Amino acid sequence: MINIIKKSLQDIFSSTVLMFILKVGLGSIAFWISILWYFWGDFSSFVTSFLTWIPFDWLKESVIYIAAPLLGYILIIVTISTLTSLYSEKVLISLAKKHYPKVKVVASPTISGSIGATLSSTLLFLFLVVVLFPLLFVPVLGQALMLYLWSILLKAPTVHDVGGLFIKDKKELKQKRKKSNIIAMIASLFNYIPILNIFAPLFAQIMFLHQILGQNR
Repeated sequence: MINIIKKSLQDIFSSTVLMFILKVGLGSIAFWISILWYFWGDFSSFVTSFLTWIPFDWLKESVIYIAAPLLGYILIIVTISTLTSLYSEKVLISLAKKHYPKVKVVASPTISGSIGATLSSTLLFLFLVVVLFPLLFVPVLGQALMLYLWSILLKAPTVHDVGGLFIKDKKELKQKRKKSNIIAMIASLFNYIPILNIFAPLFAQIMFLHQILGQNR
């Protein structure tokens, strides 16, 4: 795993990868900042309307103060993850040819499949965020839960988009996806640092690429 992380860090700072990340990441950030800047009052009121159940005024005020910015941040990350899932294929193939020239691309993941994997992961992520929302503010436990939730957002799309390029056999893909949980959680650490969060989805894909192709060498 250490070698996979080292290789992935080297790849993530290559010019091709950086250009892709900056376009997708900064574009997503600019899009949501523009939308939320204009509709912030309505957006904040909408989020607040779902938090009336919280007991104690002091706790409610604290959560409301954090909730709207947190949801805005989540929207940015979900958008980055979705766009990365849809458009990273050329970057992944380029990296595969660079590190594993003998490996052939066996298929191209369908757009509907990518959207389906991303949508199902996003819905599960949002559902768990709502259910576990009060626990997210508990020191240590909240950070651990949020890391797990971020990893849900990355795992299935990463396996689908990367595995679908190089592995046809579903049993083989199932076998090689065993470390995808760890990979998704490592990549999700980027989400704790604004701006660096734009690296998380593609970093997870690159790590999984090295995980499945490195075993074939």
